[in-house]
Amino acid sequence: MAREMFMAARRSLVGRHEEIDRLLALVRRAEQSEGGVLVLRGEPGIGKSALLDHVEHATPERFQVIRASMSEFEGELPFAALHQLCLPVLPHLDTLSVPYRDSLLVAFGLADGAPDPFRVGLAVLELFAAAATERPVLCVVDDAHWMDVASARALTFLARRIAAEPIAMVFAVRDQDVPRELDELPGLMVGGLSDAHARALLAEEKTVTLDERVREHLLAEARGNPLALIELPKAGGFELPTPSPVARRIERCFRARIAQLPPDARLLLILASAEPTGDPRLLWAAAQRLDIDVPSASAAAEASGLVLFDTRARFCHPLARSAAYRAAEPNQRRAAHRALADATDPAVAPDRRAWHRGQATAEPDEQVAEELESSASRAQARGGVAASAAFLKRAAVLSLDPGKQTERTLAATRAALEAGQINAAADLLASIDTDTLDDLQHASVDLLRGRIAFVHGADGAVKGPQLILRAGQRLAASDPERSRECVVAALEMGLVVARAAGVMELVLDAARSAPAASRPPDLLDALVLLRTEGHRAGLPALREVLTGEDAAWTRAPALATVLAGELWDLDLHGTIIDWLIRDGRDTGSPMTIRLGLSQVALAAVCTGDFGQAMAAIAEEEAIADALGDLPQLYPRVHLAAMRGRRQEVLDLFTESMSRGNGQLTANAHWAKAVLHNGLGEYPSALDAATRAVADGDLFITGIALPELVEAAVRCGENAVARSALDSLAERTEPAGTSLALGVLAGTRALVSDAEDDYLEALKHLTDSRLPPNLARAHLLYGEWLRRAGRRLDAREHLRTAQEQLSEIGLEAFAQRAAEELRATGEVARSRSKHTYDRLTMQEMHVARQVAAGATSKEVATRLFLSPRTVDAHLRNIFRKLGVTSRRQLRDMPGLR
Repeated sequence: MAREMFMAARRSLVGRHEEIDRLLALVRRAEQSEGGVLVLRGEPGIGKSALLDHVEHATPERFQVIRASMSEFEGELPFAALHQLCLPVLPHLDTLSVPYRDSLLVAFGLADGAPDPFRVGLAVLELFAAAATERPVLCVVDDAHWMDVASARALTFLARRIAAEPIAMVFAVRDQDVPRELDELPGLMVGGLSDAHARALLAEEKTVTLDERVREHLLAEARGNPLALIELPKAGGFELPTPSPVARRIERCFRARIAQLPPDARLLLILASAEPTGDPRLLWAAAQRLDIDVPSASAAAEASGLVLFDTRARFCHPLARSAAYRAAEPNQRRAAHRALADATDPAVAPDRRAWHRGQATAEPDEQVAEELESSASRAQARGGVAASAAFLKRAAVLSLDPGKQTERTLAATRAALEAGQINAAADLLASIDTDTLDDLQHASVDLLRGRIAFVHGADGAVKGPQLILRAGQRLAASDPERSRECVVAALEMGLVVARAAGVMELVLDAARSAPAASRPPDLLDALVLLRTEGHRAGLPALREVLTGEDAAWTRAPALATVLAGELWDLDLHGTIIDWLIRDGRDTGSPMTIRLGLSQVALAAVCTGDFGQAMAAIAEEEAIADALGDLPQLYPRVHLAAMRGRRQEVLDLFTESMSRGNGQLTANAHWAKAVLHNGLGEYPSALDAATRAVADGDLFITGIALPELVEAAVRCGENAVARSALDSLAERTEPAGTSLALGVLAGTRALVSDAEDDYLEALKHLTDSRLPPNLARAHLLYGEWLRRAGRRLDAREHLRTAQEQLSEIGLEAFAQRAAEELRATGEVARSRSKHTYDRLTMQEMHVARQVAAGATSKEVATRLFLSPRTVDAHLRNIFRKLGVTSRRQLRDMPGLR
């Protein structure tokens, strides 16, 4: 009878035809190997779980249906949700390659080590793809808003990559608590029932007789919420409680039902609500420790329809679990956790035991605090930074020693920051009594405050570097080297906000009073020299530091890439890129490899290899997607600008400005300047270039000044052009590279109108290995020759420019060269379509990898896809390029 009552929710659904159609269509597409995902969103009680039940039972029997229900009290344990969902397909674990199998074992706490988040994601994809080769798979995840962060990332990763797999995934989440990872997946809002459907559902309930006035009041209060329509009459009857939010009302109804149970049944429900795994063996063992009469207590609890004890303890609704836990007195909850801790095997589940012990303890207890700290270390090693923060936070509360309490709170703050829990990190930091801190602890607080402020954005983007500087100042006497590193860190942070509100000046001014370097000059000394005495004094010092044996730039690689650009040094930039890619792949650091790939793309744009740029951008975006992060925009901005794609540049400009990032904003203005110069829209180019150089940013100012000079000359703004040329000379002459001298000569030619300058530009740029710059130099010289009336000479350079620009893919400049060539009386050859014009960025990456001999599995690993998805991409690539085999790809231009 209890089972029938519990399963009564699987009645025919009233008023949900549209939602059911969407869900069953998802299942049908998965059956055709067109996998997909849907996130059901809605308020508590709106019927999400009922829809999951319906689709689960309406799915064809040939499907393997995997259902997982998340728990409010399990969201802090890393990979707990993922483990629950993967349990039915773990028999396929041995089919995985060893690194992926081991990553899952580590993630699930079944082996020692630190899981690689990318390998975990790929392992889950491979695991479910293996299961789907036998039968299509439907994954149903209820109460996904309570998933731990590590699981949410892994499952979102999986959901984004099943388009070519026979896999369907459905998540149900509260609309106010959607995890960031799930927020961008396809969603379906589940709203309240219509008045007619609400009345029909209420009429089906025979438990309480309602008069007309009470019925109308209840209908108005429920607002179409099905669970409210079912539960409120049971508790309210003729005397409805004071109006309150629906979820709170429903939970109150569950509490009323719980209160009517015998004491042992109530205590058993508290135990069940406090144990997130729902493991009956653990539950019965804990119940025996509380002297609960299990047979009678479980029978009474099941008879209420609130819970079912089967292979797992399952509440009829998450609000029933919450009601059981919150209705308990504090001493009852602590007793439940204590019994669960005693029943938990410390060798099998030490972290769950520590967590229960932490919840069971009301007074400071150093032994429990140490256990929690150990659990935090294990969680951190497994990638569970959110769990680490939770363990450390509780450990701090239970600490007897004030010093240990401070250190644990600081560690919890770092973990919360790493987990993206910015507000929680701020609250933890605010709880520290700063009056008792030593200089080192004060510095740690300042560093953390700086990171929090910076992430918050707006004024915090300025305040962040200031706080990092203050940390450096506190460390000046006790740890001079770390003090200087803080200043460099503040400088890197300042780069992101450019010179907004004088951040860069503030940082560099503070650097002048930093402790002396142990082995001068170091990077900070060179930067101070650049700031105080200009490029002619600063660039040689920078070159000495960055090219010396010490390679100190490895401690600030993002800054180093910018400084290599400031030095106009392609070889140094290449060295830094090689290190970033190698170190990123060796260490598995996502930020390092993403920076390296972005710089690969940037360098490829500069050298005119747009196919390589697209491939690198695709790989960086794949990693960002795997992390649930936004991709880097500036490589896309540079590529679109050079290709002369007006709408793409304008769209990226809008997106760049919306991110409010100073360095990115400067790049976006540079892109518009390049675009408009290419299109011959010089007033617009002048405006954009002026904005790009306004703040004097490192690197971007140097490459934007030539655009400013060209636009200013074309607009007759000669004074602006001369001033910009002087600034460019200040930056390029001391750099002394072929690229720097060639760019300077070509830009000077626009102002001087001297043929020797054009010829000097061509000479230097021929040696610079930058085809786009050389092609543009031919264009400028050809235009000058045509205006000088030397038509035949002009044709030679304009023809060269048009051919080179077309070959590279600088479409706007190629069109400009073609128009100039026509003005000399020669018809320009039509532009052939490039390979990369026909492919998406991800397809370009796949094509280049396959052309180089990579297997589908190797490509899949690099792009975090399944081999089946790579093969689907290959079919599209073959169709677009008109080839039929991998061998033919190897001979395609632009792919090797």
